[in-house]
Amino acid sequence: MINLELIKAHCRLDPDFNDDDNLLGIFQQAAFKYVENKTNRVMYLPDQDPPEGDNLLMDGDIVTAMLLLIGHWYENRESVIIGTQASVVPIATDILLQPYRVYGL
Repeated sequence: MINLELIKAHCRLDPDFNDDDNLLGIFQQAAFKYVENKTNRVMYLPDQDPPEGDNLLMDGDIVTAMLLLIGHWYENRESVIIGTQASVVPIATDILLQPYRVYGL
């Protein structure tokens, strides 16, 4: 998956700040599943053999989409934020994933 140091850099966290490591790991797993569900494909890492069927290599676009999701979830930990404009999953995430989506499944 994405190494924790890259996630922390994206979230602008001190590399030595460990208080939220478990939370970031949970967000990383959720982002992985989000990408699989959004694209209707099974993801695999560059150092793995592709699984059977329609699969998706976890490359730069996919990592970027996952980092955007993780950062968004880290900054917005509740589903509704009172006193500000509504916030949704960043549209950039959907734009990055759209070319990889398999329709009709």
